[in-house]
Amino acid sequence: MTFVAIPGLIGPMLGPVVGGLIVGYFHWRVIFFINIPIGLLGLYLVYQNLPDYREEHTNPLDVIGLILFGSGVALLSYVLEVFGEHTLSGLEILSLLAISVALLAGYGIHAANAAHPLLRMTLLRLRTFRAAVVGGFVTRIGIGGIPFLFPLLYQVGLGFSPIQSGLLMMPQALAAMSLKPAMPGILARFGYKSVLISNTIILGLLIFLFATIGPKTPVWLIVAQVFTYGFFTSLQYTSLNTLVYADVTEEETSSASTIASTLQQMSISFGVASASLVTAFFIPDRFRSNPPEMIHGIHQAFFVLGGLTVLSTIVFRELKPNDGASVSQRRVATASA
Repeated sequence: MTFVAIPGLIGPMLGPVVGGLIVGYFHWRVIFFINIPIGLLGLYLVYQNLPDYREEHTNPLDVIGLILFGSGVALLSYVLEVFGEHTLSGLEILSLLAISVALLAGYGIHAANAAHPLLRMTLLRLRTFRAAVVGGFVTRIGIGGIPFLFPLLYQVGLGFSPIQSGLLMMPQALAAMSLKPAMPGILARFGYKSVLISNTIILGLLIFLFATIGPKTPVWLIVAQVFTYGFFTSLQYTSLNTLVYADVTEEETSSASTIASTLQQMSISFGVASASLVTAFFIPDRFRSNPPEMIHGIHQAFFVLGGLTVLSTIVFRELKPNDGASVSQRRVATASA
């Protein structure tokens, strides 16, 4: 997974810079057209290189579960996207939220009685899977709002150009890419429980430190903070993404991957929504705010997201010292020592 993740980090490294160049020299709408050639290239590479894996026996598609779960998640994502805007009234948002919750609750009842449910919710009984999914969900709410806040802080608060803002986002991806090979050794040496608890606290403290960034902060210090944050963020993602499969059987892998990836995307939406709402709450008038007021609101959002990140350590405390040893090879490393 480390080997696969390193090329995937090229996108987060180059994306903000390319976005800054487009916004700086072209119209912002051009950003959305980049997906077309990249998507076509991806389809071609998949068609040419991906083996045509097929299972000998497949269960029938859970159509009812697909409708209930898919509609509930899609509606919940939409509510999070428009939350805080004035396009919908509070009553309309609450109504949509209630429908979404009802759909997801309906799927939970359906899945408990279906012979072949779309998602095996019984996987949450596994301690490692539950800790990785639930703890990762809460952690990603805190981490997920940071990419939304940084451009606001750089451009609106500090007055940097879109290109400069994009360049200041690169150290995080560079740290994650360059230090990724060391992370399996860290997990093998200390184990998932120790790594996740200590690393989550460190991430929360680093998010707190972002509240010290202001107009007088030297650029080299911002780069150092973002680079350090990128390393510990990458370690967190590596730990969570591998712990998901620690005690999952081969037959359960598909459901485990679907549940984990769905909650990951939902947590990012929650993180952006939380960051925007907290920032707007601490700004007197978000439509006519000046840079100092914007910086103050963003700093307060850093405090809230950092606190939420530290709070997620409660979930990881239920792990046992040897949990995840099957994927971290901790037993092998301890025996050889």
